[in-house]
Amino acid sequence: MRRYVYRGKILSLAVEDEHWEIVEHKDAVALLVSDPDRGVLFVEQYRPAIGRRTLEIPAGLIEEGESPEETALRELAEEAQLTGDLEKLAEFYVSPGFTDEKTHLFRVTNPRPASGTPDDDEDLTLRWRDPQEVLAESRAGRLAISASTLAGLLFALEEK
Repeated sequence: MRRYVYRGKILSLAVEDEHWEIVEHKDAVALLVSDPDRGVLFVEQYRPAIGRRTLEIPAGLIEEGESPEETALRELAEEAQLTGDLEKLAEFYVSPGFTDEKTHLFRVTNPRPASGTPDDDEDLTLRWRDPQEVLAESRAGRLAISASTLAGLLFALEEK
């Protein structure tokens, strides 16, 4: 039986069978946007949970009633003022040992300008970078990235 310890806007903490601690979390999307001349699009931002700035591919949470594709296009417009054509690359669980959060990874082709309103609490800087350099900096410990960014980088490097 699952007993809830906390219920929040994006996650809930439950204890199952008085043993397993489980974080129920909204699912998410992550977007691999690449351009042959500029590289891969990243978002640089401060992440309070780890106390430092990260470089991540655009991503966001799936809201009630949205499909992953709708969320992908909304997040791309909000974070990068872009839209594009979506290709689903993968879906994966972030850390299934304690959370049910699933990320849907999309490739964005034919990126073009779009209008979107950034979230009020987001302070983002867009950066186009070479995916090989980002991976090398991450491996050397000079750059913090997310798991979804690592997955996106692997697909980006597969293209080369």
